[in-house]
Amino acid sequence: MFPPMPIKFHQPITYLITAGTTPRADTPTTEEFAYTLTLVERGVAAGVTLIQLREKDLSARALYQLTLRAARITRGSATHLLVNDRSDIARAAGADGVHLTAQSLDAAVVRSTYGKDFLIGVSTHSLAEAQAARAGGADFATFGPVFDTPSKRAYGQPLGTTTLAEAARLVAPFPFLALGGVTLENAREVFWAGAQGIAAIRLFGDAQNLNEVIDAIKNAATEIT
Repeated sequence: MFPPMPIKFHQPITYLITAGTTPRADTPTTEEFAYTLTLVERGVAAGVTLIQLREKDLSARALYQLTLRAARITRGSATHLLVNDRSDIARAAGADGVHLTAQSLDAAVVRSTYGKDFLIGVSTHSLAEAQAARAGGADFATFGPVFDTPSKRAYGQPLGTTTLAEAARLVAPFPFLALGGVTLENAREVFWAGAQGIAAIRLFGDAQNLNEVIDAIKNAATEIT
């Protein structure tokens, strides 16, 4: 028996993940810090569904400051802000939730600690992990890498759209996002496979053309409905 899903997202779901380029010694005055906040601003303006601050090298103090500023930008908008792994910082700084990895606390533990309104995303890389994410009370999951991408080669060979389709059917109607090597050229393939959205770093990493990218993804999703 799967737990109820408290949050419903408008589709297609677009999930902007920051590149993790801010160094540990970063402060609010550095260029990388400022660009991340600019990307958050552009994401909100473009109507991105979710934004994850994936700045793993930042100190807890710097990550808190970054999250605090980003939350001020997203607050009152339709964009939900999440922090990679650090549910404590997400809650303290006013973010909407956390994105959990294989090294993070289980979704069930986070849910019992922070309650039903705290947004929880989970990274998954197999059919079993996809089922566990939904059973554990997560609000959505990313699944990948679907295609080849440098940042995900540590997880092995791309899973492909056939495995994506199998996983999407297995957990439906759980919100399930394709991750890894997704481009505007292959976006239709992941929607055909049953993904409800796209999560990406590189695809959403250029603040200057974010509106055009989001529009193209919406068009790709519309074409297969």
